[in-house]
Amino acid sequence: MPSGTRRDSSVISQHYSPPWTTPYIIGIGGTSGSGKTSVASKIVSSIDVPWTVLISLDNFYNPLNDQERKKAFNNDFDFDEPDAIDLDLAYEKILSLKEGKATDIPVYSFVHHNRVPGKAITIYGASVIVLEGIYALYDKRLLDLMDLKIYVDADLDICLARRLSRDIVSRGRELEGSIQQWQKFVKPNAVKYVTPTMKNADAIIPSVNDNRVAVQLLINHITSKLELKSEEHLNKLVRLGYSDSKAIREHDTVHELKRGNQVNAILTLLLDRKLSSDDFIFYFDRIATILLNTVLDSIVPYKSNHTIVTPIGTELCNQIELNLDQIATVNIIRSGDCFMRSLRKTIPNISTGKLLIQSDSQTGEPQLHCEFLPPNIDKNYKLILLTESQLISGAAMIMAIQVLLDHGVQMKNIAVVVLIATEMGVRRIVNAFGGSIKIFVGRIIDRSELKDKRWALKNFIDSEYFGCP
Repeated sequence: MPSGTRRDSSVISQHYSPPWTTPYIIGIGGTSGSGKTSVASKIVSSIDVPWTVLISLDNFYNPLNDQERKKAFNNDFDFDEPDAIDLDLAYEKILSLKEGKATDIPVYSFVHHNRVPGKAITIYGASVIVLEGIYALYDKRLLDLMDLKIYVDADLDICLARRLSRDIVSRGRELEGSIQQWQKFVKPNAVKYVTPTMKNADAIIPSVNDNRVAVQLLINHITSKLELKSEEHLNKLVRLGYSDSKAIREHDTVHELKRGNQVNAILTLLLDRKLSSDDFIFYFDRIATILLNTVLDSIVPYKSNHTIVTPIGTELCNQIELNLDQIATVNIIRSGDCFMRSLRKTIPNISTGKLLIQSDSQTGEPQLHCEFLPPNIDKNYKLILLTESQLISGAAMIMAIQVLLDHGVQMKNIAVVVLIATEMGVRRIVNAFGGSIKIFVGRIIDRSELKDKRWALKNFIDSEYFGCP
């Protein structure tokens, strides 16, 4: 699961919401030992959606003081009343995930009866969230965040047998202490607090031994909802390509490389299938360097009032010095990696990040597989170059921009750098982010040009560059 830091809530795209900013949230409640975790695990494995996360409310048990911990080790502390769980923190974390932010989930140790110090599970980019726990359907704030609420119903005698097995085998507890805790705390609280939450459920299913049909019906329902959600996301991406009547080159933030003889010649050569691999790499690196220099000439930050002494001893003041240490690059794997040789020649010590974004093989929806970004990318750098060799639909680049925004990078500090891009792809980026993202393109292919067989584009540059399909 991709991880990261929190997003500045003031930095939000104006027209585009990636899948993880509206995750589908499922709550699964029921008494202790009812089979909630088994049902949750079955749903997670069956819907087969990447970046589905299972979160247990057990992680949100309140930390215990020394006196409370002593009672816990003597099986005399009530872990089954609502106040034992930090529902305020649980709501805060689930809301953070609902808003698409990177979120740290605490880790609780039942062996030590405390949260593990300095340890947390960082979640970022979740498309589906399954929250399970005895009080998953108890707090109205959590209920309001959920798209589907499920209650797992089981006879309390069956729950006792399962709980004893779990406590003794998995948590190293004694039989006598577990029975004592059940009779004193678990069963009374189940009747008083947990069972009444059944009325909050959208669906009530029996325990795991005889619930295959019920679980399958739920899985079918969830799958259909997720398919509609994916279709809606794709439709939004399509609409972004048509919602602006202004000519794409008239936007102040769109910069196409000036088409001199050298640029035209190199672009023509790169389209020649007879070009050798070595020549392809040479010419790509050449035009990539020209494009990068255009970016640096246009927007790189600089220091002023700098004094230098020439070789003949003359002092010159008010010169400018490129502040290259405040520039980082984030490459969309594998396409953006074609820029690395030119980047290293232009800015030798540039910090580098990677994003792996691929389209779902069935729906075509872009999906974030992993992200590796320079530490404190939002604070340490004034310019982030987001590179991709070819931009056709623009979906991957839009998602990459949103990832940077989620990590606190300001729009004004992002520059998209692409060698060849379709007009539709560039327009989608402009429309998605209100024209606030700077875009540098070697060559924009107009809609009318796509009819020309020379521009029957597919992702070929990275394959040619790296010599693999």
